[in-house]
Amino acid sequence: MLTAVVGVNWGDEGKGRMVDLLSGGYDIICRYQGGNNAGHTVVNDRGKFVLNLLPSGVFREGTINVMGLGMVIDLEHLWGEMGDLAQKGVKIEPGNLKISDRSFICLPYHKMQDILEEERLGDKKYGSTRRGIAPVYGDKYMKKGLRMGDLLDPASLEEKVGDLLSWKNLTLQSYDSYKEEKDLEAQKEEILSWLGQYGEPLLPYICDTRAYLARAQEKKMNILFEAQLGSLRDIDYGIYPYTSSSQTLASFAPIGAGIPGARVDHVIGVMKAYSSCVGEGPFVVEMEGPEAELLREQGAEYGAATGRPRRVGAFDVPASSYGIQVQGAHEIALTKLDVLSYMDSIPVCVAYEVQGRECRDFPTGEKLAKARPVYEYLDGFKKDISQCRYQSELPKEALQYIRYLEKAVSTKIKYVSVGAGRDSYIIME
Repeated sequence: MLTAVVGVNWGDEGKGRMVDLLSGGYDIICRYQGGNNAGHTVVNDRGKFVLNLLPSGVFREGTINVMGLGMVIDLEHLWGEMGDLAQKGVKIEPGNLKISDRSFICLPYHKMQDILEEERLGDKKYGSTRRGIAPVYGDKYMKKGLRMGDLLDPASLEEKVGDLLSWKNLTLQSYDSYKEEKDLEAQKEEILSWLGQYGEPLLPYICDTRAYLARAQEKKMNILFEAQLGSLRDIDYGIYPYTSSSQTLASFAPIGAGIPGARVDHVIGVMKAYSSCVGEGPFVVEMEGPEAELLREQGAEYGAATGRPRRVGAFDVPASSYGIQVQGAHEIALTKLDVLSYMDSIPVCVAYEVQGRECRDFPTGEKLAKARPVYEYLDGFKKDISQCRYQSELPKEALQYIRYLEKAVSTKIKYVSVGAGRDSYIIME
């Protein structure tokens, strides 16, 4: 069985907690795209953890975790993440973590370029996390990068680094604020030292994950693909240019993992009971002022990777329906329903008003930028549901809200989370 757990909206839907929950039934958990520009929060019996690069299956003994070739990896961040887990009693051995030799390395100058470009854009910035993700993906497609497998051949690494620095220097020198810095080519020894310091400890984990996953398929092993971010941040199908730089969709999972000939059997889309968004770009349902502050505080809506306050708003039916469609989701996990328990009535955006006409499809470009929300309101359930574990324990208003959303997006809601803990969920009948 090949299953993908993917985000339906702008990211931050709660995919990490769903992967952690479901991982007990799978042999392999595989991240297939993205870098350390977003985080997956997992709460279990060992505590609360935020993972930026590692797959969320690292807490399950006997589970193999794979970082696929579609990822971009900041070596320093990854080694630090592993060290933080080890201090909390979660030690990761080469036997249960495999890093693709084809995944790309996010180098220090990628972060530098990311920051320089966001500063240059000023008020027109994209809302980058400034962690080098767009520059490293850009270099990947320009065939100007280092891959994890290059660390296994130190004899050729020095020459490759020199060639890359000579080329990248041309780009960085075009920024006025960079010209005051020392020439990038002069930093060759620093870059090589960085690669040695953080890359050498990772060498035992690097392997041909394509061959490994192909053998796993032959053995009929169960594989769970873990996405980063959501449909609306996909480089092709998202709210371009306010997107990530990778493919966040389930259909890309086998390619980004390393088994391009495989087909995903089952897709679980994850969406919140309301909307949240980190970064810039159109967000039709955005709340402002005290209303937004209250929802943000109730939901602890701060970026797992950056700590930035998330923009928040009502559940968005046009955006969610579109996200489900492009993901090809077979069923839904609805998260953070418990957060809405303070509301007397719950707003739901059922359509957009675009240029004077009501629109129930998700528009793109300038039409999306000019869209205004059309709301309906449902009765609030006004009760703490964090201890509910069965559908029958939910207040009727909470159940009505779930069924309303299910009908609105035309997809079965199977899981409902009512808290952050591993066991804080309900399987719907």
